[in-house]
Amino acid sequence: MTEPNDLVPPAVRAALDSSGLAYEIMDCDPELADTAVFCARYGHALEDSANAIVVKSKTGAEKFVACVVLATTRLDVNRTVRKKLGARKVSFADPEETRRVTGMELGGVTPPGLPADLPLWVDSRVMERPFVILGAGTRAAKIRVSPDYFRGLPQAEIVDGLAMPTD
Repeated sequence: MTEPNDLVPPAVRAALDSSGLAYEIMDCDPELADTAVFCARYGHALEDSANAIVVKSKTGAEKFVACVVLATTRLDVNRTVRKKLGARKVSFADPEETRRVTGMELGGVTPPGLPADLPLWVDSRVMERPFVILGAGTRAAKIRVSPDYFRGLPQAEIVDGLAMPTD
């Protein structure tokens, strides 16, 4: 492990430490935190980067879910997520809702440190990578960790077809 970025929320570091898996925290200019820009600037492959996206139901009881998909795919919001969430309509959570539900800023949302009662769905393609680069709870850092991290989270579920290729 490298020396952790002081801006990474303590809950994120604690969640990573408790996993028992090796990880690396990488500093990042907050202006370069968007995945494609980060990868281009810092020399990482898009297929090794994953995005955490918060989705909410728009009909029925308010429900939220965090989804993790590779940067080379797009979340299947209108089919897979909608059906799995059991809602007629769903949408991406706005920045305020994301902050309220996760405690993290948009562009920095990461599975380590998410509330234990927030379901986490991980696209099965993520699990095929040797490692993934995730947000770090802040736009000032990224985390490199094995996808095995998700297997240790009780609220995580690996979902086939959660995302579709962007091609």
